[in-house]
Amino acid sequence: MLKDFFVYGEKVDGYDVRVINEREARAAAGILFVFGILSLTNAVMLHHGVVTRYFISFFTLDFLIRVINPSYSPSMLLGRFFVQNQTPEYVGAAQKRFAWGIGLLLALPMFYLLVINWQPNPIKVLICGICLLLLIFESAFSICLGCKIYNLVMPQKASYCPGGVCEIQKKEKIQTFNLAQKLIFFLTIVIISVALYSYMYKLENRSVVGKILSEKMMSDEKRKAIADAAYLKAVEDFDNDEDF
Repeated sequence: MLKDFFVYGEKVDGYDVRVINEREARAAAGILFVFGILSLTNAVMLHHGVVTRYFISFFTLDFLIRVINPSYSPSMLLGRFFVQNQTPEYVGAAQKRFAWGIGLLLALPMFYLLVINWQPNPIKVLICGICLLLLIFESAFSICLGCKIYNLVMPQKASYCPGGVCEIQKKEKIQTFNLAQKLIFFLTIVIISVALYSYMYKLENRSVVGKILSEKMMSDEKRKAIADAAYLKAVEDFDNDEDF
């Protein structure tokens, strides 16, 4: 029994390598993304890390178990519950283990810096953002970015990738873009980018992290202008103070 626990992946007839059910993995990634974005939003808006500490602790433990044996991962079991009546989509276990190892490497410093020793700053928020990006790519698009890194660094290429992307194939007509679709796609990206820019830089920052990030992105001239304006305002308030 103990020996079987450390055997990674499932042996399925018709596959020459051990595999993972990609449907479970995608469902688990979606579940983690939802709670991750809620915890990050909570930390930014309310300026405390109670929810974030719980989420990062769970995330770290979950990915540690995934690297050892994903069959006992809490999030994978939640995913299994929701997709248990769907036909499994098998992918190679080796590249998924590598990808989840990257997730664990990102989680461990976050566990120390945001759970054991609470020290939030923009760099740590950025790392959390990278984790969320990996999760949304896997859950929404079935794109395993860690698996792509696996193919770049490992001598033996991955097999049975999500969507069959590891195998050489020609795109079907429905997978390509005509000129009008390319234009709509481009305009959509532009609109989303403008909306995000307006949200981040034109609205008043009401969170500590938002103010820090905005200041980091400012030019030296703008930063100096803001400092000069604050100084002049302080001088004006002092001159108008009737107590002096």
